[in-house]
Order: sequence, then structure tokens, then C-alpha cells
Amino acid sequence: MGISRKRMAVTATILAGLAAGAAMMMTLGAGQAMAEPVVTVHSDPNCGCCSGHVEHMKASGFDVEHIKTDDMRSIKREHGITSNLASCHTSTVDGYVIEGHVPASDIRKLLETRPDVAGIAAPGMPSGSPGMENGRVDTYSVLSWKEISGPTEVFATHPE
Repeated sequence: MGISRKRMAVTATILAGLAAGAAMMMTLGAGQAMAEPVVTVHSDPNCGCCSGHVEHMKASGFDVEHIKTDDMRSIKREHGITSNLASCHTSTVDGYVIEGHVPASDIRKLLETRPDVAGIAAPGMPSGSPGMENGRVDTYSVLSWKEISGPTEVFATHPE
């Protein structure tokens, strides 16, 4: 029993459509990967833990621009970092401010959920946070805030 020409034409059309759709999805996927926002990290040129955090971000798949500056005070002021949020380095990504040793997983969550906040911070320099691995692991919170000197909320707690 043979396959009719009409059925063969319909099958060929369906297969061509599936192939075109797969090619389009692959192209969109590649375009989305290229559209990954760049994390810009500002740090003191002599800070080793900041470089450790940059390496953590790169290892987690982020593109990172690392700007070393002797004037971190003005960077923090420009981005609304108050003393209760401060750490050693200040980053920006896709309109958000990231202060300190925030795990890459929290930054991904921020970018995926897009909450109405100015940024997230891991205040101080918690042991065991990315870039601060020293054999001890402290429990610490990553905080979010909406406005300068406004209240903060817990965005995540580590270790999870």
C-alpha cells in the first residue's frame, strides 16, 4: 500500500515547518544568550576579595566588566549605598545596584523576577559568601531596598 501524493506533500510541509521552527528557536536562543546583561563591578584596585567575587560571577555565566577605582566613596554615593548596606564593591546590572558579595544565584533571581527595588546587597563582608571563602561560613541575608535611606527587606538568606 503506497502513500498518496497528497499525504506526502502534507508530511513534507509539516516537516519543513518543524525544521523552520527549530531553526528559529535556535536563532532566538543564541540571540537571547548574546543579550545577557553585563555586570559592571567597581572595586578598589587592591581588593582581592572583590576579584574573587568577579571570578564567581564569571564562573556563573555572567559577562563582567571590572572597573578598578580609588574613589569607591563617590561610586557608592552615586548609587545610593548607605552605611547599613555597604560592602567593599558596588556593581550594576540592567538598572539594578548590587552591593557586595551577593551570590550569582540571587542576581539571576533579581533579573528573572524584576521586583520593584533599586537593588540588593550583602552588607559587610560575610564569611563564606562568594569571594569571601575562608573556611568559615556565616549565615547572612541579602537585602533589597527601594529608595535611598528607605527600609530594607530580606531578599534571600544564606546558606540556603
